[in-house]
Amino acid sequence: MAPARGRTHAVSQSLQLLRDLIALPSVNAAFLPPGEPHAGEAKVADYLAKRAAKARLDVERQPVAPGSDNLIVRLSPLGQVRHRIILAPHLDTVGGDDPKIYRPTKKGNKLHGRGACDTKGSVAAMFRALENVAKRKRRPSETEIVFVGLMDEECNQTGSRAFAKLRMKADLSLVGEPTRCKVVTAHKGDLWLRLIATGKAAHGARPELGRNAIHSLAQCIVAIETDYAALLRKRRHPLLGHATINTGTIRGGAQPNIVPDHCEVDLDRRTLPGETFAKIRREILGVLGKRGLKAKLIDVKDFTCPALETDPGLPWVRNFMRVGRQKKPIGVDYYCDAANLAGAGIPTVVWGPGDIAQAHTADEWIAVEQIERGTDMLTRFLLSLP
Repeated sequence: MAPARGRTHAVSQSLQLLRDLIALPSVNAAFLPPGEPHAGEAKVADYLAKRAAKARLDVERQPVAPGSDNLIVRLSPLGQVRHRIILAPHLDTVGGDDPKIYRPTKKGNKLHGRGACDTKGSVAAMFRALENVAKRKRRPSETEIVFVGLMDEECNQTGSRAFAKLRMKADLSLVGEPTRCKVVTAHKGDLWLRLIATGKAAHGARPELGRNAIHSLAQCIVAIETDYAALLRKRRHPLLGHATINTGTIRGGAQPNIVPDHCEVDLDRRTLPGETFAKIRREILGVLGKRGLKAKLIDVKDFTCPALETDPGLPWVRNFMRVGRQKKPIGVDYYCDAANLAGAGIPTVVWGPGDIAQAHTADEWIAVEQIERGTDMLTRFLLSLP
């Protein structure tokens, strides 16, 4: 009975840690005006840094933006470092209008509050597992465990992009996102595209003297949402299904009595592994060309958001799945920090407690059982490392 009580105590500490994290708002600064007290990850990073110092862990900061750092916490092995595992959840959250979302509230078997699911639940499970291992006399003898609290995942992923530039070597990286404690080895990438049509302005009373850019672009949108979407559905990835495209925003025209000479639409294109902007651009313009349509297509992001695909047969990935009693890997539709770490040569999977269905909702919550399972699963895996 003693081991069970010890595990229950550790789990209750994980839940309390999550409560503490929710009570420290860390809304991505891009979503709030300057000086807003809920903005930024600094309060959460400072809190975790103090806990890490108390546990005699090595703490450092990686400056990324003014007032926002990546927090890096290291647990050295008993002997020489021959292996390394990275635990990489993000510290920022989306915002919300109701101030109650920043007060952790337990209702039955659920803990409510902003970030409970996305992704302070992962922060709590990963950091508490690190603390659990740090207290053990028989911790890994050759494996360094590195916790990296990443900033700015919810907007531009500048934290993971900056961390990737450090070129830290590792056998495996676990990027924290709500996956219900399932190991995710693939996620879709993301492109934000802008389609631009030009026309000729004229008086609204004589539209035949102009060329209506809105009408031209409307025809392009129909072709993309029908012909191109059908083409995408024919190509399927075993874990991710097919790629998608969504018409998100449209802008054009000055006033009703002027034939518009400019119109543009922003598209969200979710990509599969191996797809590039150049290839997608050729496809879309080709579809438009078959209908006799013309438009300019550009990539509006200043950085790439590629898809993730990690070999589930890699030994460390396979062993982690075995600890979670998971036989097959899974894929997810959303984009996250994982692809940036994988791009730096680190075998990377996505993992964490909670369900993505609760992320970004007005009443965000996580099941207490998920925090318990995540902390226990990760602690057991870390203790099994060489």
